[in-house]
Amino acid sequence: MEIKKIACIGAGYVGGPTMSVIAQKNPNIQVTVVDLNSARIDAWNSDNLEELPVYEPGLDTVVKEARGRNLFFSTEIEKAISEADMIFISVNTPTKTYGKGKGQAADLKFIELCARQIADVATSTKIIVEKSTIPVRTAATIKSILDHTGKGVQFHVLSNPEFLAEGTAIPDLQNPDRILIGGEDEGAIQALKSIYEAWVPSERIISTNLWSSELSKLVANAFLAQRVSSINSISELCEVTGANVDEVAHAIGQDSRIGSKFLKASVGFGGSCFQKDLLNLVYIARSYNLNEVANYWEQVILINDHQKTRFAEKIIRSMYNTVNGKKIAFLGWAFKKNTNDTRESAAIYVADHLLDEQANIAVYDPKVQENQIFKDLDYLATRSSEENKSLLKVVNDPYEAAQDAHGLAILTEWDVFKDLDWKRIKDSMKKPAFVFDGRKLLDRKKLEGLGFVYYAIGE
Repeated sequence: MEIKKIACIGAGYVGGPTMSVIAQKNPNIQVTVVDLNSARIDAWNSDNLEELPVYEPGLDTVVKEARGRNLFFSTEIEKAISEADMIFISVNTPTKTYGKGKGQAADLKFIELCARQIADVATSTKIIVEKSTIPVRTAATIKSILDHTGKGVQFHVLSNPEFLAEGTAIPDLQNPDRILIGGEDEGAIQALKSIYEAWVPSERIISTNLWSSELSKLVANAFLAQRVSSINSISELCEVTGANVDEVAHAIGQDSRIGSKFLKASVGFGGSCFQKDLLNLVYIARSYNLNEVANYWEQVILINDHQKTRFAEKIIRSMYNTVNGKKIAFLGWAFKKNTNDTRESAAIYVADHLLDEQANIAVYDPKVQENQIFKDLDYLATRSSEENKSLLKVVNDPYEAAQDAHGLAILTEWDVFKDLDWKRIKDSMKKPAFVFDGRKLLDRKKLEGLGFVYYAIGE
């Protein structure tokens, strides 16, 4: 089956960048990204490429090249579905906040709504590609909805999980280490494979059955998250024994059986994938009464939560066991550098803990908007929106954040923070001036030489 038109439902962190690169590499295929959120679509269509709703280094260049040529962003979902040969489903699958599986299972309501809309609109053969992170056997659900339309339309469902790292999504898409396609129909698999073969060597494209593909995504993120939580658990041991976690990580990372990736200690992992996928894996294991398996993977999450809590407690203890009325500067709110994504960011939970102690927080992040920061805090429902706004302030300058602060915390590893005038910051802060480096970003000798009281995780 020759693919001439592609539709992608969902213009978020996965759908937008992925379709932009597919359009860039396949100029003869029309790619339309659709979303119900008209403000988001307007941002994707903005003449000012700095206003794109997703910040990824290099994304603006890709969008500029393909947009208007064969890449389009629209709110006309039904039209895009009707015309497309292949439809990517790239909608959010958050962790359920209600009912059975609350707090662990993935909420599939948006996936089901997409499937029902496709079933209602489609009048010709379609290839449906799961791009969202979903539980094992979701494809069976989608196929069941599609096959019971009564219209006799033929649907082929494929699983094509994304393995992007936010902040490096464009190079990850342009030079992936593998593409995974799960499916039962060989013709549909080949059609999707041919799209990727426009720039990806065929030996990097792996074909599996549907269920293996779906599970592989969850397991890949679970293994990566496990490494982060493992080294973070060791960081606490390092602090009480006098070892240095960076030195430990370097030593074990040289072991070829282990490797060096994801052995960077920090205040904890965030983002939309790790925690959500781990919780989903735990839920699946429990649903099959595999309680020991579930307990094992749940511990990875618990260690991550503990890392955030103990970082906040370290701030409180260091500042003479009280932060009430004290100003604390936060540098960074995004869950990692080079993205404006704040989902499950460690900064949210550290801030929440400190606000409970009546601290005054000033936040600076180069890419995260003020309304998003307050939305993140309000979502926790720990206190009223008014109280959050009275205790926390968002500023547009790191030096303003640090002015008259009792302490400063690094919550996101933005490279620009390394190049700040730290003497100027020290001179503007209350004394003693505390720096709490949750990302191990700064040079201890330099900071201590300037007179800071410096703390870094795992030292």
